[in-house]
Amino acid sequence: MGIDGDLALIAAQEKALTFQEFDEGTALKLGLAIRDEAERRGFAVAIDIRFAHRQLFFFAMPGTGPDNIEWIRRKVNTCLRFQKPSYAVGRGWAARGIGPSVERGLDPMDYVGAGGAFPIRLKGTGVVGTVTVSGVPERDDHMLVVRGIAAVLGVSLNGLELPPEA
Repeated sequence: MGIDGDLALIAAQEKALTFQEFDEGTALKLGLAIRDEAERRGFAVAIDIRFAHRQLFFFAMPGTGPDNIEWIRRKVNTCLRFQKPSYAVGRGWAARGIGPSVERGLDPMDYVGAGGAFPIRLKGTGVVGTVTVSGVPERDDHMLVVRGIAAVLGVSLNGLELPPEA
């Protein structure tokens, strides 16, 4: 599929996965949906859901560790800074042959273009938080979040699934 195809699909995912409302109950449903999907796939991940800078849900599955928390922090920073999924940011950087750097105002210790953080976007408002997963390859992290949001919103992912990387 390539980077351009990935970016087009991720943009379509963003458009399809917009919330009408989001609260603590929604965060709980979403976090549990992601956990259930990870368990079905045999993945060990940490899950973080934030509304602005208030953490509403966190769960670390057995097999995760402190590094997953750091990856989440860096993915959240990237997602909030660019107002788009961290995977889209990373794929865009890869297409241009760049990445986070102090010279660009993005310390690699604080920002990463790895998949797994997805913006919580409210219709008519914009980005109000993030849903983030860390623990498996970045494409899988991204798709765990996408599948979880789609399940909570009742949105079909027909035509919106990223294919396995070649």
